[in-house]
Amino acid sequence: MGIIAWLFLGLFAGAIARTLVPGRSEPGGCIGTTAIGILGALIGGFLATALGIGKLGHFFDLGTWLIAIGGSILLLLLIRAIAGPKRGL
Repeated sequence: MGIIAWLFLGLFAGAIARTLVPGRSEPGGCIGTTAIGILGALIGGFLATALGIGKLGHFFDLGTWLIAIGGSILLLLLIRAIAGPKRGL
């Protein structure tokens, strides 16, 4: 996939992951969502390939989207676990 396809995949996978994971919304806006999506897609692709489940393929492949979204959800949960509960003053 080209860089533009990765950016779109990351944007959509990050947005879908933020929609599916309940809880507070992290700051970062569109850039943060895209970063979570791209990094999540890379993490998901690495884990899926290492476990023999699948690999990132073409942009319109359903498996690519599921791996990217799954990796984005995993990364989002990891970020929330590290950040801990938000405390107000």
